[in-house]
Amino acid sequence: MTRFHDPRAASVVETEPYELGIDLAAANPCRVGFLANGFPDSAPFLEAVAEAMAALLPGLDARHWNKGNASIPAPQEMLDEIAGDRQALVAAYGH
Repeated sequence: MTRFHDPRAASVVETEPYELGIDLAAANPCRVGFLANGFPDSAPFLEAVAEAMAALLPGLDARHWNKGNASIPAPQEMLDEIAGDRQALVAAYGH
């Protein structure tokens, strides 16, 4: 008989559920930004996410940004542009 051990410890931090800050289905138009982190394939991945979201939200107005370097924070100018133009943002992290 094979037995598996789950190496994860019990968390001492209580799970805190959250809700989206915007009702994407009610927003018309729904202006969502997609910020790629600069890792290879992060931009195509977010393009696919935007396509999937557009299938569920026909009024989706998607705009894409790419910070180009995963090891740095997004430039303030880029963040200001996103905040002034979009209602919500999907950001890629990791690789």
